[in-house]
Amino acid sequence: MSFIESIEALEALYGQPLETSIAKEVDWITPHYRAFIEAAPFAALATSGPEGLDCSPRGDLAGFVRIQDPKTVLLPDRRGNNRMDSLRNIIRDPRVALLFLIPGSGNTLRINGRARLSIDPDLLASFAVEDKPPRSVAVITVDAVYFQCARAIVRSELWNPERHVDPKTLPSAGEILAALTENRVGGTEYDRSWAGRAKQTLW
Repeated sequence: MSFIESIEALEALYGQPLETSIAKEVDWITPHYRAFIEAAPFAALATSGPEGLDCSPRGDLAGFVRIQDPKTVLLPDRRGNNRMDSLRNIIRDPRVALLFLIPGSGNTLRINGRARLSIDPDLLASFAVEDKPPRSVAVITVDAVYFQCARAIVRSELWNPERHVDPKTLPSAGEILAALTENRVGGTEYDRSWAGRAKQTLW
């Protein structure tokens, strides 16, 4: 198996980026990029820390990532599994990246920046849903923002309902947990009660 071992070899293989690939990147949120952020109900959050990398899903109603100003976005931390991998990383290494997905759109939007975790009571209250505020809000200073072309979405047919996978053909969360813990947790009852638990703990 052959490997690329240098930047020079990489650039020789791929060539230089097109002008359009460079021109689309700016260090502030333009009106066009604002439209993407405000329409997105989902983003992947990437962080880095001493234990390694983390990339985790973040989702809510469209526009859940709030634009405070052209250099700042606010990301509420909704209820989850309390692993806090992303949050631990942010405290020790503020570098973050966001990848926004908009259902039906081929283009995605990327933000690279630096984050701090705020627990300001007024800020938390402003993000409350059903009277439930997030426990923290990531205040992200934008270093770079740009759209990613649609090729990956087109190739994957991500939004094509005919390509949707029937969840019943995949292992369930209960099955995975039961197998990994010798049935200490998980199992059929875990799966059966999931919908009710999720409804009560979305926010």
